[in-house]
Amino acid sequence: MAEPRGRFGWDTRFGPDITDLLDGLRAFLRAEVIERHRRAGDLLNDPRRRYGPDGRNVDEVEEHRRAVRTAAAAAGYYQMFVPEALGGGGQGTEAMYAAWELISRVCGSANWLGLDVVAHWATGPSLVFTRAGEPIRQQVLPALLSGERTMCFMMSEPGAGSDVWQMSTRAVPDGDGWRITGVKQWISNGPSADYGLVFAVTDPDRVRRKAGGITAFLVPRTAPGFKLDSVIPLYGNIGGEHGILSLDEVRVGPEQVFGEPGEGLSLGLDGIALGRLYNCARAVGLARWALDLALGFATERRTFGQPLMSNQGISFPLADAAVRIHAAELLALDAARKLDAGDRALVEVAMAKLYATEMSTAVIDRAMQTLGGMGITSEVGLAKAWQSMRTVHIADGSSEILRRLIAGRLVDGKRS
Repeated sequence: MAEPRGRFGWDTRFGPDITDLLDGLRAFLRAEVIERHRRAGDLLNDPRRRYGPDGRNVDEVEEHRRAVRTAAAAAGYYQMFVPEALGGGGQGTEAMYAAWELISRVCGSANWLGLDVVAHWATGPSLVFTRAGEPIRQQVLPALLSGERTMCFMMSEPGAGSDVWQMSTRAVPDGDGWRITGVKQWISNGPSADYGLVFAVTDPDRVRRKAGGITAFLVPRTAPGFKLDSVIPLYGNIGGEHGILSLDEVRVGPEQVFGEPGEGLSLGLDGIALGRLYNCARAVGLARWALDLALGFATERRTFGQPLMSNQGISFPLADAAVRIHAAELLALDAARKLDAGDRALVEVAMAKLYATEMSTAVIDRAMQTLGGMGITSEVGLAKAWQSMRTVHIADGSSEILRRLIAGRLVDGKRS
């Protein structure tokens, strides 16, 4: 599906630095991502060709992803939100929001290689590497910064999702290192990652007291005993980007400890706010993309001699959608600017993620209804966008967890 014309004039007024960044990024997306999908769309967007029998992306698709990452890294976009001390561009949270919103709006659901243009905190280089030891920074970080390699964040388990204290994966001492055994589930980028940031219980007593005791280890996927058990397809798809991975007596050395032993959970806190703001940006961008499609269709399609948009049953819900999109962006920008100012902004980030993701599914659904039968075709891509946003009601803090956090802070009188 072609890029919507943006008839509503969505571009938010940022400062000149962010505006210049977005102008360059928009040109990169058109030249590298949209053009690549135009040339290789039969492969990239046909699930029968994209996925192999095991549900993973075929090698040719992974090569396209790697090519986009490395091109983006060479242009300075892939690592632009990594701290300068780690070799990145040091851009702030507001710029991160603006970039991801633009990527989602310009690429929509069809040009999905846009998701590889900027490193995500859980799958590529990010601020969490400020906690990594020198061996990891020297041996692993360069390949992540260049886009040649990716990682995955391995915390969730079959019996431990939101309640991490139920974690069953164990790392037991073995000489000067450890041996890790356990199963991880719902791991984004798990089927294709080169490294796993594995969280394991190293001090069961501290875990029982909910006082720490979980350690993070960076483990190469080639380590003996580390394997992909299966891909988890979603919404009836034949493949996917989430996996179940297992570790059977996987040996790790002391240089593979990520952060301080027993303090692994704090790594998640380093990235969770960025992850939730990323979801806000994706939600707003896809909602704007969907609304632009609906506006284009409703103004051009004529029924009973009149433009479809002249029917208030069509136009009023789209007006409401525009209001909700604008509100979601204001919540997200407020949270991003607070983070840039050094505020933890736990409540603001939770509110923004909760509102934006629920808004986006509703707006995309309204766009599908506006387009009628065309709205539910694979060609248009609205159904795929809806699935993407519906998933985020659960990922990175479910809507229920976020409401619990907000309600708890209301009772305590605390904001961060």
